[in-house]
Amino acid sequence: MSRVLVTGATGFIAGHAIEELIRNGHEVRGTVRSLRDPARVEHLHRIADALGGHLDLVEADLSRETGWDEAVAGREYVLHMASPFPATPPRDEAELVRPAVDGTRRVLAASAWAGVRRVVMTSSLAAVSAARSRAGDRRRTEEDWSDPDRIAPYAKSKTLAERAAWSFAADHPGLELAVINPGLVLGPVQHAASGTSVSLVRRLLGREIPAVPELGFAPVDVRDVARAHRLAMEAPHAAGRRYICAGDNVWFGDIARILDEEFGPQGYRVPRRRMPYWMLWTAGRFDREVRLGLDFVGSAEHVSAEKAVRELGWSMRPVRETLVDTGRSLAELGLVRPRRAERSAA
Repeated sequence: MSRVLVTGATGFIAGHAIEELIRNGHEVRGTVRSLRDPARVEHLHRIADALGGHLDLVEADLSRETGWDEAVAGREYVLHMASPFPATPPRDEAELVRPAVDGTRRVLAASAWAGVRRVVMTSSLAAVSAARSRAGDRRRTEEDWSDPDRIAPYAKSKTLAERAAWSFAADHPGLELAVINPGLVLGPVQHAASGTSVSLVRRLLGREIPAVPELGFAPVDVRDVARAHRLAMEAPHAAGRRYICAGDNVWFGDIARILDEEFGPQGYRVPRRRMPYWMLWTAGRFDREVRLGLDFVGSAEHVSAEKAVRELGWSMRPVRETLVDTGRSLAELGLVRPRRAERSAA
């Protein structure tokens, strides 16, 4: 049994990582910004109890120095997952970049001081393939990096935070570092405050968009991402490596088709009509989340997860299974409802 700290315990990926670690016999401590609202962490304790494990939660904020020394005390491993992930672009990119970069340095410094053996950091494909060409003509690997001067604030925050982590690790050889770069993370949500990334499925099932834009994604199941973190933590040879964890490109239209095939018969009216660029551009003037996709219309995201498969023994479940499980969890938590149920309620 290893003693592990998971930062940002209430996050979408972190919740599943905690479940994965406890299921595999590890002792887990998690950080949250505040313990004043027990409802935000109730699902984590419920998961730990169901698995017969123990979960210890402590307060620590990426924007503050206090709390981190106590959080890492006695830990052998740290899964650094805490990072700002807003639903809409910030008005000032510093709102994302500063806490991501400074927070990463705080966690790593505290870990090095406490004698932590290895930190596994959650980065993103945003640090690998952001601002990809519209042609999508090349498959990205772990050798690729996004140019922080040419990308949106979120991608910039992930790129600079990962760069800062590798720089810190180079100056502190006693602390091992491994990095996971997941694609679009989907999968079952554990509580009603669902992850930002699953809003794509929520908006389709809720018919919050009238048509489907020509956008491509490299998706991955949150449960597979959680397993990748555990494997990178346990595998001795993973130190000093970054691992892309994502499947090949899936178009938004294909995601809508799968959801419609599964949930259409249940009363959900999933849009299938293709959205022309001018319509997306017009919607982006009023919806900052939609605006994020304008630069990627018609651009496929091709990446290779061969390194994670080869070195970690990692694998992905089928995209259809991930999408169906995402939709079912959203429905079970009341975050989406079939249109006929909405009419009946009205």
